[in-house]
Amino acid sequence: MANKNLSSEFPFIPRIINPVKIGKVVIFSAETRVRESSQILIENMPWLKAEILCNPQSVSHYKSGQAIVFLFDDTALPLVDTKKIRTNNPDAVVVLLSASSFIHCSPPQPAKEKYPYTAKADLVFAYNTTSLVPPLIITSVVRAAEDLINIRKSSKVQRFIFLVADDEPRWLSQFLPVLYKIIGQRADVMITRTYEETLNFLFGVEKESQINSREFRSRGQGDDVVCLIADIFFPKGNNFSSDAGRDLVRLITRYYPRIPIIIASKAIEADFFKNVAFLLPKGDPGSLEKLNDYIQDYSGMGDFLIWDKDGQELHRLKNIHGLYRILSAAEKNTKQGRKLREIMESYGKKDKFSTWLYMHSHRELGDILRPKRTRGRQLIALLKRHLKKEILRLNSIPLTIDSVKVFNLEVLLNVLRTIPPDKIQPLSDNDIISSWLDRKGYSELAEELRPIHGSGLKLTERLAAIIEKWQKVYAQRDQSL
Repeated sequence: MANKNLSSEFPFIPRIINPVKIGKVVIFSAETRVRESSQILIENMPWLKAEILCNPQSVSHYKSGQAIVFLFDDTALPLVDTKKIRTNNPDAVVVLLSASSFIHCSPPQPAKEKYPYTAKADLVFAYNTTSLVPPLIITSVVRAAEDLINIRKSSKVQRFIFLVADDEPRWLSQFLPVLYKIIGQRADVMITRTYEETLNFLFGVEKESQINSREFRSRGQGDDVVCLIADIFFPKGNNFSSDAGRDLVRLITRYYPRIPIIIASKAIEADFFKNVAFLLPKGDPGSLEKLNDYIQDYSGMGDFLIWDKDGQELHRLKNIHGLYRILSAAEKNTKQGRKLREIMESYGKKDKFSTWLYMHSHRELGDILRPKRTRGRQLIALLKRHLKKEILRLNSIPLTIDSVKVFNLEVLLNVLRTIPPDKIQPLSDNDIISSWLDRKGYSELAEELRPIHGSGLKLTERLAAIIEKWQKVYAQRDQSL
C-alpha cells in the first residue's frame, strides 16, 4: 500500500495539543440534568469514562491514576473535601456548575465572600433550565478542564492558546461552546478572571512594573497565546469593575503585537478599541458568526491573508505553494513587488509566517523561521529557500496508520476501509489525520474533518465519505488547472 518508489522519507511529527487526555469525569450533583449529561460527554469525548457518585465521602476519597475532572453543583461542592481530592488525584480539576444567578454574573471575590464554596473550584461555569442547560455546555466545560491540565503541565512543545479574560461564568458558558466549535483540537483555551491572574499568565509577574522587556517571553506564557478575547471591565486589585481591559490591550499591543485581540463587550467604551481589536458585542445576534471569520483570518487557523496598510485584502492563500508564488512576485523590482516586500517585512516582525505555519502543521519550518529577523529581498530569499525545501518534501512525508504508510488520499481511503476502527479513532480524536492533510495542502478537507469524534465503523465510514467527496473536488480542480 505504501509508495515504494520513494528514495527517502521524512517523518511526520503530529502536533497534539493535549497530550494528557481526561480519562474520567466524576459527577456528584443533585441536579438531574447535570447527571444525565454524562451520556453527552461519552458521545462527544469517546476517550473518557463518566462515573456518577452519590456519597460525598466516596467522592472525597476517590483515587485515580488518570487525568480526571470532578464536576459539582452548588449543593454538592460544599459537602466534599477538595484538598483530599487533589492530594489523591494530582491531575485533577475541580469544576463548579452553578445555578446561582449571583454567581453567574459575579467576579471571583464577591462570589467567594457570599458563597465560600466557590473558592474550592478551579473553574466556575453557569447553567440554567433555559439557554444554558447542562447537555449543551457539558462538553465545553470538560474540554476547558482538559486544556487547563495540559497548560499547567507546560509541555515543552510549542502551545497554541486562546486566552479568555472575563470574570462572568454566565458569559463563559455561552461563549466556550462556540469557541471550541471554531478551533476544534487546534488550540487550547485558558480562562483568567482578574487582571492580576491574566498578567501572571502572560508575563509571569504580579505587577506591570515587574515586566522585564528582555525576559518577558521566557517568564510567562504569552508567547503561546494566539488570540486574546477580553472584556473591558473586570477586577483589578480591589476594584471589581475596573477597565482592566484597556491596560491589557495596551500591554499586548506593546509586547505581543502579533496577537489578535477580540473585545467582548456591549459597553459604549468598546468603541475606543475599534482600530486595534475586533469588537464582539455580547449577546448580539450574528456577532458569533463574524467571530468565526475573524479567528480564521487573524489567528493563523485559516487562509494566509495578505493585507495592505489600508486594510484591503490583496491575497488569500490556502497552502505553502500559494505563499511561495507570492514570495516570487515580491522578488520582482516592480511597484507590486516593492509593495509586497514591505508587507512581508511587517509580517516577519510580527511572527505571522511562523504562527500560520505552526497552525497548519509545518512545525519544523515554523521553528526554523521564527528566530529570523531579516529585511527586504534577504527576507524573501530566506523564506523562499525554506518553503521550497518543505514543498519538495511534502510527497515524502507519510502518515503512519497501524504500520501502514499513507502518502496520498487514495491510500488513506483504502486504509480507513480496511484497518480496524480502534486504530483510526486516536488519530481522529487528536486531530492527527487533519494535521497531516493540512500539511499536504488539503486545508478544506482538514477543516471538515476536525470536529469529528466517535468510534467504531460509524466513525470510519463518516471519515471515508468526507475524504472521498473532497478527493473528487481536488481531482476536478487539478484538471481545470
